[in-house]
Amino acid sequence: MAQAPKVVVIGAGIVGVSVAYFLARAGIRAVLIDSSSPSAGATGSSDGAISVASKQPGMLMAFAQQARGLYARLSDEGVLAGLYQRRPTYLIARSTEEMALLELHASDLRSAGEAIEVADRAGLVGQIPDLGECVHGGVIVQNDGHALGYQITERLLRLAELDVLRNCACQRLIQVENKVTGIVTSQGEIAADFVVVAAGLESGRLCGFTKAIFPRKGQIIITDSARPGEVAFNGQVMAATYIAAKRRGAKAPPSPIGLVIDPLLTGQFLIGGTREDNRVDTGTDVGAISAILREAIELYPPLMTRRVIRTFSGVRSASHDGIPIVGFHPEVDNLLIATGFEGDGICLGPLTGSIVADLLLGRDHEVDIAAFDPTRLAPSGVAA
Repeated sequence: MAQAPKVVVIGAGIVGVSVAYFLARAGIRAVLIDSSSPSAGATGSSDGAISVASKQPGMLMAFAQQARGLYARLSDEGVLAGLYQRRPTYLIARSTEEMALLELHASDLRSAGEAIEVADRAGLVGQIPDLGECVHGGVIVQNDGHALGYQITERLLRLAELDVLRNCACQRLIQVENKVTGIVTSQGEIAADFVVVAAGLESGRLCGFTKAIFPRKGQIIITDSARPGEVAFNGQVMAATYIAAKRRGAKAPPSPIGLVIDPLLTGQFLIGGTREDNRVDTGTDVGAISAILREAIELYPPLMTRRVIRTFSGVRSASHDGIPIVGFHPEVDNLLIATGFEGDGICLGPLTGSIVADLLLGRDHEVDIAAFDPTRLAPSGVAA
């Protein structure tokens, strides 16, 4: 331990906490700071989908499969016991055009080794009674899962006995000859041998990737519970418009709403959400919430009997090429970055944390993240 490097992790969302957790498993206790508190950003305002079904084909779909597998292993080991729920995802088409898109997506999922079923309307109603008349057909992805991001971060913090310096904003990095040696925060300077930046949108400013990252806001609804603890159906419903947004070049009508209907273990529903680029405010508005509800009720009419008890929004960090940014900084030694996950951070967070810890420790890892490498981008200078 006396020879262990001093590591500072900026950001106590699911990615930053996962980095610190896996470092702690290797015997290195990181200094974990956050400008607010754990899970206060995008991690605490997400739908919790541990989903391969929603990923664009290729490298991201493969990465999500490995990320989902890590959730299952950590759950079986007891690390995430009681927090990770295995369940299917139902991809829903409301037209022949959307069904054609889902059949293409199903082919990619099948090629990736996923257990799927292409279903007509009757097949879907057999799984989810009371679906709306608008439902044309869909795809059932059997082996997806669900976990609440803030619960994951709380569990990892507790198990690793990690403390977080709260309300500690990183103002700039300290460099000596192109090597990071610490950070300047609102609470003073902190020396470091390595710095990991997992601070969402702030990662762009700190690491010089402001042109590569942009904000994408999502508004979400929570309903009441008809019968507490009674889940309406097993699995989440995801409209084809959500898949169209994830598949670049997909031939489907653009929509500002990627509809997800998620029956929670509490008996409530989480319903989302909008995809609003370059908005950083965290309020909700009547127009967006009404639009989400109209689509949701059309797809699943029993929602008419529920009350909306809360609306909230989150701002995700998205990269312009749709791929996360993970790895060593191309111009500053001993500086790592992990950001740009948009709405996939809950799914990909623990695996990313494990990989970043391996990178820092110089250990090999089995997951190929070459496409995530920050060297593909052109940084404009770190905040120093």
